[in-house]
Parts: sequence; C-alpha cells; structure tokens
Amino acid sequence: MIKSKARITAIGTYVPHKKLLNADLEKMVDTSDEWIIQRTGMKERRIAEDEEYASTLAFHAIENLVATYKKDLWDVDCIIVATTTPDYAFPSVACQIQNHFNIPHTGAFDLNATCAGFTYGLHLANNLITSEAHNKILVVATETLSKVTDYSDRTTCILFGDGAGAVLVERDVENPSFIAAYMGTNGEGGAHVYRTTFATTMEGNPLQTTGKMVQNGREVYKWAARTLPVGIQELLRKTNLQKDDIDWFVPHSANMRMIESICEKSEFPIEKTLTSMEYMGNTSSASIPLALHLGIQKEKVKNGDTLLLYGFGGGLTHLGLLVKWSV
Repeated sequence: MIKSKARITAIGTYVPHKKLLNADLEKMVDTSDEWIIQRTGMKERRIAEDEEYASTLAFHAIENLVATYKKDLWDVDCIIVATTTPDYAFPSVACQIQNHFNIPHTGAFDLNATCAGFTYGLHLANNLITSEAHNKILVVATETLSKVTDYSDRTTCILFGDGAGAVLVERDVENPSFIAAYMGTNGEGGAHVYRTTFATTMEGNPLQTTGKMVQNGREVYKWAARTLPVGIQELLRKTNLQKDDIDWFVPHSANMRMIESICEKSEFPIEKTLTSMEYMGNTSSASIPLALHLGIQKEKVKNGDTLLLYGFGGGLTHLGLLVKWSV
C-alpha cells in the first residue's frame, strides 16, 4: 500500500433555505410523519429554489470553506465535482466553479458515482497528489435531487433533499490524511436505482422514462446491508486496525434504518455514527460532507480522529475510506 502524500485541509457546506417537512409531504402523497420517521429517520429536507442549481450550491459551499479556514483558491490545480444533477450536460459544474472563482490554471471535471461520489472524489484526489501529478485539489459534492424527484411517488419523494459540500486536499508528506481505501461495483444491480436520459431499456428490460429517479428501495437496502459490512472488514484487515480504533463512522445518509442494519451487521456502535439525513434528507454525494461538517460543528469530530467514510449507491457502486482527520 503506497503511503499517502495528501491531507484534507478544509471543509465547507451549504444547504438551501427552503424546507420540505414531513407535514408538507402528508399533503402531497398518502403518507404520515410517523410512517416517514419510523422507516427513514427523516424529519426535513432542504429544497433548491427554481433558480438554484448544483453550481449555485457548490459556490456557496466553497465560499463557506474559504471563509471558515481562510484559504486561497488561486493555486488550486484540479477541481473534481461529484454530481448526478449538473446544471447542464456540459459545461461541467467544475468548469463553472473555475470561472466563478477565477482560478487561473486548473484542470476541471465532473464525475458521476452517484451516492459514492464524494468518496470517489477524495480517493481520486489522494492518488493524483500522491502520484505527484497535482498539489492542491478542490473536491466538491453537490446535488439538486429535488429537481429529479417524482413527487407523486410516495416511496421515493419522502427521501431526497438538496445540498453541497467541499473540501480542499493538499500535498502534505509529513501528515497525510488517507490511510486506506476499498471499492467495488455490482453493475448487475443497476436497474434497482436509475434515472433515464436516452436509453429506454436496460439489458432488454423496459424502464420508466420520465427522467425522474426510480428506486427499488428493498433491493438497494439488501445490497447495502450485505456489502458494507464486508467492505468495513476489508478496510480493517488491510490496515490491521480494530473497530475500537475508529472514532467515527460516516456513511452515506441514505436511510437511518439502513444505517442501523449496517452497524448491527458490522457490530459497530450506532452512537459512533454521523449522519445528515434527519434534517437534510438523502442528498446523495453531498450527504457525507454534510454529516462530517455537522460532526465538526457539534464538536464531535476532532483533529487526530480516525474516520471511516463510506459512500454507496446507484450503479451499484461503493467506496470506503479510512482517513485521519487533521484539518
């Protein structure tokens, strides 16, 4: 395992001001506050206004990072944006960020790993810096899932919200953040959660072609509850760490019941888990930085802590990272 040369040096987040409460959903579909909380742990979600897009949320998250940690962006030499809901097919959100902040010389691209996008972005940033291809990378996760949610589907519309998170990853040979990574893909489960663009079938099977998200929640739940405990065990095996060595588990905030099942199967205490879904909903790639930032604000996450970040979602794809927090 090649020793990392990269450190996470700053974090910022943003969520829209508009809230969608369980009481609001009761007026839209056949559901109830009690039913939603019991099955998902969610009470509120943040919803982007009509003129707020993935780029808008990203700009605000980056501004929060800069203001909080007094960081300069002029020497950022790569921008990686994780999103499934970009403003345009192209130009990318990353290119919009370069323009908005007038970063003079940088590479810029978007990646789509759905709810694993943030950990994919971090993993890529670490490897680009460790290989000495880059020195300072801005990793952003930003989603406006409300724009692709079917608010007549009671099984999915209760879940999703909008938000963004950003981190800086910089070269630091003496005090790197990244300890280990474990990733995998189960492409045969792609039809369990999808959103169409051009194709109307998947492996010969017809799809719903509304352009809205479609999810078989039961199958995604079963896959995640099976897959993440194995991934967690592999990360511990690769690093010779024990569960007690992990200070905080920060999984993708998909659904509280799902997180509880993963913790139970992994024999990991739910009390050492950070989530963001209670008041922000499932924000896909943005959920991990949102949960992490909440943990920092509540003075739970401290420098020196060992964190297990684990993204998982459509594809089906997953990526877990062990990091030492030292912002």
